[in-house]
Amino acid sequence: MSTPLRRNRDFVLLESGRLLSTAGTASTTIAYPLLVLAATHSPAKAGVVTFARTIPYAIFGLVAGVAADRARRKRLMIAADGVRALAIASLAAAILLDRLAFWQITVVAFVEGTGSVFFGAAAAGALRSVVPAQQLPTAVGAQQARAATVRLAGPPLGGALFGLGRAVPFLADAGSYAFGIVSLLAMRTPFQEHREVDASPLRAQVAEGLRFLWSRPFLRTCALIYGLGNFAMPGLLLVVVVAGTRQGLSGGEIGLLIAVFGACTLAGSLLSPLYRRWFSMRTIILMELWTWLATVAFVVRPDVYVLTAAVLPFAIEAPVTDSVVDGYRVAVTPDRLIGRVESVRSSIALLIAPLGPLLAGVLLSSVSLRATGAVFTACGIVVAIWGTVSPSIRNAPSLTELEGLTEMPGALPG
Repeated sequence: MSTPLRRNRDFVLLESGRLLSTAGTASTTIAYPLLVLAATHSPAKAGVVTFARTIPYAIFGLVAGVAADRARRKRLMIAADGVRALAIASLAAAILLDRLAFWQITVVAFVEGTGSVFFGAAAAGALRSVVPAQQLPTAVGAQQARAATVRLAGPPLGGALFGLGRAVPFLADAGSYAFGIVSLLAMRTPFQEHREVDASPLRAQVAEGLRFLWSRPFLRTCALIYGLGNFAMPGLLLVVVVAGTRQGLSGGEIGLLIAVFGACTLAGSLLSPLYRRWFSMRTIILMELWTWLATVAFVVRPDVYVLTAAVLPFAIEAPVTDSVVDGYRVAVTPDRLIGRVESVRSSIALLIAPLGPLLAGVLLSSVSLRATGAVFTACGIVVAIWGTVSPSIRNAPSLTELEGLTEMPGALPG
């Protein structure tokens, strides 16, 4: 019988470090647009910064996957946290010295996003190394609960810290990355199996990961469908920030609205074991996709409170879907390919994600809140229809397939 996750030392260390670093990231997620709006009063520029923070997933995703499969994953994760800490600290210093320029915010956001890409590519392998295959859906569910907890606390904390001083949330974020480095250093489990050095060209290595994902219709379709979803939701969240600012809400009040989204995500994470017991994987996926219909309410009444309420059903369903889809994918992917498969998947799923907040910023600067909301609502409904008619989703696998998979047999030091 496998050790319960709460007694799995390295899993607890991994998640503890990521808990604090994710909390810092969540606080700066709202601090970035608040800083740009305070400095430039431009929603379009706020969208540019969010774009800069997310575009590295499209630029560096495939390279990061190869690096995660070839390099020592623990070292790669520590280096990524170090780079992010230094970048965020430099932004805080520029604010404190009153030498802040818009280009600096954009560059730091880009560097932080790049560090996140390389960290995330290696983190999937780290999770697989410390958790048995049959426990991976539960582990991913626990990760979603962790992420939901910081989404609940992070935005109001970020808004409150921003109210204390514009540099404060960024100083806290830099400290959170430093804590993440300490937790990684304390882990004992090797982060990868023993493997021979692959001397094949970079293109061939990436292609191997792509072939694995593309040969499995369910994994391929999920990546494509959620690519559109990942475009629309960040755009809507920027609409929440801008609409709240226009309605006279403070940074802390806007943070509280985003925190409600996090509270519902936490509720979904806690409910995910029941969903996995009661519903098939296809049903769970469709339940999430059709929550987009609720955003029609914002098109009817363009109010920040209406939009917040409209995205809450999605917030409940999203972590449930992630627990089954992500857990299944990580479990069935060979260790030597996991970095590349995850990077290919994330490159597909996040290819157009940076354009969501960028488009939202442009639309908010030129058309009404209602028209902006209508664009993203239409996108979400297209995704829901696609998932409903897709044969790959209709024939989604069962999690019982994971019961016969074994743990990682041999490993190198992390």
